[in-house]
Amino acid sequence: MPKGAVTLDTKGFLALIRLNRPRSLNRVTADVAWELREACQAISKDRQIRAIILTGSGSAFSSGRDSFDEAGSLPPGQWLEIHQVASAIANLKAPTIAAINGDAIDHGLELALACDIRTAAPGAKLGFTDLSRDMIPWDGGSQRLARIVGRSRALELLLTGRLVTSKEALAMGLISLMTSQDGAFDAAQALALEIVSVAPIAAQYTKEAVMKGMDLSLQQGLELEADLSFILQSTSDRLEGIRSFLEKRPPKFIGE
Repeated sequence: MPKGAVTLDTKGFLALIRLNRPRSLNRVTADVAWELREACQAISKDRQIRAIILTGSGSAFSSGRDSFDEAGSLPPGQWLEIHQVASAIANLKAPTIAAINGDAIDHGLELALACDIRTAAPGAKLGFTDLSRDMIPWDGGSQRLARIVGRSRALELLLTGRLVTSKEALAMGLISLMTSQDGAFDAAQALALEIVSVAPIAAQYTKEAVMKGMDLSLQQGLELEADLSFILQSTSDRLEGIRSFLEKRPPKFIGE
């Protein structure tokens, strides 16, 4: 991808998506949303990618949304369709990690919530201020936040517009790891390297079982888990896992 509002770099099994508007604190625009969707499409076509990191350039992850001036010239549904992008991140098969290097607010937090795992620097602030502008989150924020931190905590944060510190976010499960001041990306990369070392199809099926299972009954979730486990038995990687164990050597998974 040419470098613009969003950059995509791949190295081996790892993909790095970087929001690249540091002067505007990586606020989300139609161009950012478009280029993020393009990056996700490119990753989806690359069978080598086993883990993805999403981060921001400069001092912020993303401080929210850019001007809404153009909204009046488009029908509401079309405007939303142009700007909504979190689902493109959430639908990636490979595990995703948000490296929250600075503030993640409003639409910025919605992008981070679409990732599977979140690391954050101690100086980062996270939250939603939409209600102060007579708006509500519209890129999955209300739904994903409640599933991650629980209904009561989500309502408190959404209704008050309170921004939380990384320490608070860690305590409520909004992030998985609080790092050193400049360590959000390094921590995300370390996690990603651990993920790319495991069997990629098994990792994808595990993500699918967890994410889809949250919307199923326990029995349905157990059936989904069993079905995915059964399908996994037919892969070459499954046979390699058995052979490497018996031969007492590191496995060499190929994603097939």
